[in-house]
Amino acid sequence: MAKHRLKTLFARERILTAASDDARDLYNNGRYGNILDDGQVQLSLLEALYLFEKKKIRIFDGKKKELKKDEYINKAQRFEKNFWIRYTVFKDLRDRGYIVKTALKFGADFRVYDRGIKPGEDHAKWVIYPVHEGESLTWYEFSAKNRVAHSTKKRLMIAAVDAEGDVTYWEVKWVRP
Repeated sequence: MAKHRLKTLFARERILTAASDDARDLYNNGRYGNILDDGQVQLSLLEALYLFEKKKIRIFDGKKKELKKDEYINKAQRFEKNFWIRYTVFKDLRDRGYIVKTALKFGADFRVYDRGIKPGEDHAKWVIYPVHEGESLTWYEFSAKNRVAHSTKKRLMIAAVDAEGDVTYWEVKWVRP
């Protein structure tokens, strides 16, 4: 990992690095972001906040102004629904040693790889739906989430975030009596 904080650019709904060895190291060592054709690494808004808090990156806006944490969060919340709930779950999973990627094509928030597994080496083990503990789902919504997980051969996990920011995970499985 880079010994200094990597400069990044807030570009609407994503964060971009320059094409550099440090950026590639960020990707190769922790599977943060995606490498673009031009060699830049594109980070999600969640990944960027996590790396910002870990003092791995600095974030600049289009006017070359360095953003403070609260400024960044305010900008990110304009683009992502439930940003803070999603970030709380993302951070908890990353802190526990899991690689977390988007799961939009699976109809979920995240896909999570078992510890020690990198994307491309094997498939994700779980699809994760972060929710605030006070939210409710209809049986139809709950069943749809379970069907998506089952059809993609992944385990369904609901990640409930409480008022203190603690996360409780509930794994859901199909069972045959």
